Amino acid sequence: MTIPRLTTLTLGVDDLSRATAFYRHVFGLLPRDDYEGIAFFQLPGTWLIVYPKDKLAEDIGPDTALAGPGFNGITLGYNARSRDEVDTVFAQAKAAGARIAKMPQETFWGGYSGYFQDPDGYYWEVVWGPMFDHAPDGSLLFREG
Repeated sequence: MTIPRLTTLTLGVDDLSRATAFYRHVFGLLPRDDYEGIAFFQLPGTWLIVYPKDKLAEDIGPDTALAGPGFNGITLGYNARSRDEVDTVFAQAKAAGARIAKMPQETFWGGYSGYFQDPDGYYWEVVWGPMFDHAPDGSLLFREG
């Protein structure tokens, strides 16, 4: 059994610039500036991500309706330490009755990711990426360099 962790909360937004400015001004959060089209804000123990809602739905897959059940523009993220861990979590989710929305696969940005829905319809992305690392407590880190 894998050790559970919630490493990211992704909000699908209508206007990326507006959302980024909002979180910067309200909470004083500074996004990483090394990625275009997405904003990463580091919080204690997790990352808040804002990403265009239509792109988020597109990433989950063609069966995702923007207004459909279970997709309210929010995904929960589990950043795995390896591709194998992504596959292990998916096998456990499937065995527990999850609906697989998108089987793990190579991503356009060099990672490995898939989506499933829990029994209440919430989407979880399980992902591995070469730019991620983990602190000893499991917190998500970006590799520098």
